[in-house]
Amino acid sequence: MKKAPAAPYKIDSITGLHRLLGLPSPLHPLISLIDNTKIAVTLGQLPETFLLSFYKISYKKLLKGKIGYGQGYYDFDEGGLVFTAPHQIISVDEDAEFFGVTLLIHPDFIRNYNLAKSIRNYGFFNYEANEALHLSEKERITIQEVLGHINKELQNPIDDFSQDVLISYLEVLLNYSNRFYKRQFITRKAVNNDLLSRMEVLLNSYFESQNALNKGVPTVEFLAEELNLSPRYLSDMLRSLTGQNAQQHIHEKLIEKAKEKLSTTRLTISEIAYELGFEHPQSFSKLFKIKTKQSPLEFRTSFN
Repeated sequence: MKKAPAAPYKIDSITGLHRLLGLPSPLHPLISLIDNTKIAVTLGQLPETFLLSFYKISYKKLLKGKIGYGQGYYDFDEGGLVFTAPHQIISVDEDAEFFGVTLLIHPDFIRNYNLAKSIRNYGFFNYEANEALHLSEKERITIQEVLGHINKELQNPIDDFSQDVLISYLEVLLNYSNRFYKRQFITRKAVNNDLLSRMEVLLNSYFESQNALNKGVPTVEFLAEELNLSPRYLSDMLRSLTGQNAQQHIHEKLIEKAKEKLSTTRLTISEIAYELGFEHPQSFSKLFKIKTKQSPLEFRTSFN
């Protein structure tokens, strides 16, 4: 009988992670910058999987092995920046060897700042490991400079301005990361165009089979899983490439198929709605009118 995987080892505090890694207590209980080469335990001594209650931003250059995050693995031969949201499962191959730094931020550190809300807008915290940010040499230097400023501030005695300064540096780090991800989407345009083509094939196949009738309207999660991407990465990539997110692409395909059925078949509006995956014809009619400024019946009448 196959042994069930062990439950993730939950770590609620940054101090607790330091202790587990054999590191001295953090200079600040709610934010820490770790030099990964200073970790005093071997990977084999650590739990197989972790569940952290805080944000983790890591720059890693892998020497060998692989690092898992969410449902995927990523080989960091060239080095990359990975963003982990609280309560994500993290796993590390026992044979992995890497160097770099890891920034840990507890949600309580940013709670009374605008960043507590705006951090949700940085979609890369919901990306998978194989969607890491690959930094150019110039970008790597920029990121390291910002992390250097954070490290220097953490070495200073805590005063009334310490938190404000650190929050400012965090916002700079996240905004640079946003810019560099945008560059990554552009420089990988050929790969992304291939993903867009595969998505179109998936949607066409979905509607031409009985999937829509049996399973309902296709979801972003369905497309992402079929393309081996995280839903957020898929939407951000599509928005960068086409100006529309994944949900908008699904709606566009729905309307295209609806127009085809309205103009070439004698199916009723309700029958078309069900074939496209809608549980209620009214929902189909509402979406059609929003997208085309016409009701399905008006479109059919004007077409004929």
